[in-house]
Amino acid sequence: MDEAALPVAKMAELPEETREFLAQLRQDDIQTLKDGVKLVNAIKTVGSFFKWLIVGILGFVVGVVMLGESVGKIIAWFRPD
Repeated sequence: MDEAALPVAKMAELPEETREFLAQLRQDDIQTLKDGVKLVNAIKTVGSFFKWLIVGILGFVVGVVMLGESVGKIIAWFRPD
């Protein structure tokens, strides 16, 4: 679809079923769709944040375990056998 086209020309390029759907929307339906888009964007943002939070926590835990093992090995060097 041509993004630079006027709104009327853009509507003409849409499939018939889509034009019928859009023609039947009331003002409150349009506001509900706008709110829904905002909600989906917010959920995606929060989901991305929690994904990286979990990855960070797992990385921290793995790093602590690796550090503990390394410290244990270094301490073992200095113990008499």
